[in-house]
Amino acid sequence: MQKGISLKPYNTFGIDVKAASFASFDSIEELSTLLPSIKTHETLISGGGSNMLFTKDFEGLFVRNCIKGIKEIERTETHVVIEAGAGEVWHDFVMYCVDRGYGGLENLSLIPGCVGASPMQNIGAYGVEIKDTFAYLDAVEISTGEVKRFHLTDCAFGYRESVFKRELKNQYVICNVAFTLSLHPTMNTSYGVIEAELKQMGITTPRIKDVSNAVIRIRQSKLPDPKQLGNAGSFFKNPVVADEVLQSIQSTYERVPSYPAGEDQVKLAAGWLIEQAGWKGKRFGNVGVHELQALVLVNYGGGTGKEIYELSQRIIEDIQEKFGVRLEREVNIY
Repeated sequence: MQKGISLKPYNTFGIDVKAASFASFDSIEELSTLLPSIKTHETLISGGGSNMLFTKDFEGLFVRNCIKGIKEIERTETHVVIEAGAGEVWHDFVMYCVDRGYGGLENLSLIPGCVGASPMQNIGAYGVEIKDTFAYLDAVEISTGEVKRFHLTDCAFGYRESVFKRELKNQYVICNVAFTLSLHPTMNTSYGVIEAELKQMGITTPRIKDVSNAVIRIRQSKLPDPKQLGNAGSFFKNPVVADEVLQSIQSTYERVPSYPAGEDQVKLAAGWLIEQAGWKGKRFGNVGVHELQALVLVNYGGGTGKEIYELSQRIIEDIQEKFGVRLEREVNIY
């Protein structure tokens, strides 16, 4: 247990705040020794620090989940179940699967963060979500120290949601996550940008590696590397609205990107709304909106979490006024 540790290296925004206490664990056994402290302190358990914004010093206990390891659990003629430690870097895990021809995660290449965070918010990109291949996860219940296995229906996955962000928030520590991946996969290239990128690459019959490479090229072309420019990826969720809201926006903007989202509802592109409102590329001192992707707020260096939060609030209020749509932050605020 360490005191007064800077969290700048442990959040991808690069916000320089301090934690009153700091600890880490790389096994369930080590986690067990920390449970008494976790129970008695305000505690934040993190992996890669890619989905958080600190607006002030953290007065509690900051704990890093460093459980590593990737192993094959089960194999059939058509599928393989692969389990990864929660502390594994997500993209490294995806590359492990892609390189072995295990299909299902290739569309999720280059998403920042660690494996343990993936089921918490049901991460997704380019037509694929974690729930599509999720097998199970093992988590330690903080109150009892017992290990519980959660299957697909237990997690109640929704759009960037799970039971771990709602009813069971702060009650469990995810330690391992397993996925059922295909040995004879069908490529998901339904998103137009992937099809266009594959065409530009001269690929007509894509393999898993081709789709992964296309996704990586797309993300690198418009998303900043957190190691070079502080950010947390997509700052806002894509809003789901009623059909009449879309129709209202279409009265001014004919070509509004939208996707079916259930009965009488559609999903809008938050980045498109922010760009139409004129925020893309705007800089305010040391923080701003990325010049290539309006969905990404950035720290140019020396920015504070409070400045980024206030910028996000101004954007939310402006989009509400211009489009009648309330944006919701995807990033957790502390």
